[in-house]
Amino acid sequence: MTDQCLTFRDLTLGYRSHPAVHHLSGVVERGSLTAVVGANGSGKSTLMKGIVGVLKPMSGSVVVEKDIRVAYLPQQSELDRSFPARVIDLVSLGLWPKRGLLGRFTAGDREQVSRALMGVGLGGFEKRPIDSLSGGQLQRALFARVLVQDADLILLDEPFNAIDAKTVGDLIALIKRWHGEKRTIMVVVHDLDLVREHFPETLLLARKPIAWGASRETLRPENLLHARQFHEAWAESAPWCEDDAQSSAGGGHNHDHPHHAHHDGHSRAGA
Repeated sequence: MTDQCLTFRDLTLGYRSHPAVHHLSGVVERGSLTAVVGANGSGKSTLMKGIVGVLKPMSGSVVVEKDIRVAYLPQQSELDRSFPARVIDLVSLGLWPKRGLLGRFTAGDREQVSRALMGVGLGGFEKRPIDSLSGGQLQRALFARVLVQDADLILLDEPFNAIDAKTVGDLIALIKRWHGEKRTIMVVVHDLDLVREHFPETLLLARKPIAWGASRETLRPENLLHARQFHEAWAESAPWCEDDAQSSAGGGHNHDHPHHAHHDGHSRAGA
């Protein structure tokens, strides 16, 4: 078994021939806990969709090791809360990889769902309609769904948005528990103070990767300034496959690969 969980090789992702993530190379190691940060529109959610295969690469590749089970939690805004479902139905979706769409749930499965709900502070909520839940309660239920998936790689897209501080603290504790179990976790986060306090590693995106490594190094002021300047300067009509020479000659964007600093002094950049 290799130490690699996930490998990006000159990955470019985008929509309608325009880049959202441009030339990302590097390795996510097994058992790592990484925050993905950047301004709105910097490519964070796009990267998550690329990892799970919802969005196919324009160029390059993203490779998840063959033995890795993946759980993906998109933003709450992508969930149709008007759908007539109960909490138990939502959480039981996490059993699909094991049971299949038409598989019959066992008594053990129902017990696993109940334990997951207890684990996120929603014991007894099984029959509650999802449209009756607060934002924090819904996010707890979604984390319970991730719990029953028992995944090796967990991808969380903005899980702390629009929820109360108590729920944020409880979900952070659950993420740290997963990290302690040697699961690999990538989390899109807006609150940089939260990242500095709880996430050992950070990937800073501004459509292209700006820095990647130990959070204290990645979040240095000069990197944050570079990210903001690059993001603000990026033209929506920029071609997605412009090379560095053309960019420099034409006064456009510099697409050089950044140095992915890592806390042990090794480059994070892939081959």
